[in-house]
Amino acid sequence: MQRFTISLDEDLAGEFDRLIAVRGYVNRSEAVRDLIRERLGSALLDARKAKWCAATVTFVYDRNEHPVTARVMDLQHQHHDLVVSSLQTRLDHDNCLETVVLRGPTVGVQDCASQLIALRGVRHGQIHVLALSEGQRHHHSHAPSKAHTHLKPMN
Repeated sequence: MQRFTISLDEDLAGEFDRLIAVRGYVNRSEAVRDLIRERLGSALLDARKAKWCAATVTFVYDRNEHPVTARVMDLQHQHHDLVVSSLQTRLDHDNCLETVVLRGPTVGVQDCASQLIALRGVRHGQIHVLALSEGQRHHHSHAPSKAHTHLKPMN
């Protein structure tokens, strides 16, 4: 572990300490580490240097509007290789909040996420993307032909 010192003016340090308290960090170091990880991952995604990523896409739609329900389902089936899971939460009699978890090549995941948000009838959409790196490739003794590589969060 490396140590470094930073200087902040009183106002910024106070705001940072309030953020730390609200988010429940034990200390400043943990908060700074999370901020650095977040920014490094974002920079890799912005520069399209992260080959792999995971994402959550959260959006609201009217379940009574059957064409939008069908479009959401069709798009998820078209990208079955990227869709890990989805969760629907009923907000009221008409509105559903859906969260779709995606994982795979960054370009494909970002494209699928953008398409979900852009579907006609979808509103209040938001995408959260996490850069991933390739971990160790390995085989399982019970299924040697099923070699695979684990993807893990960067840093």
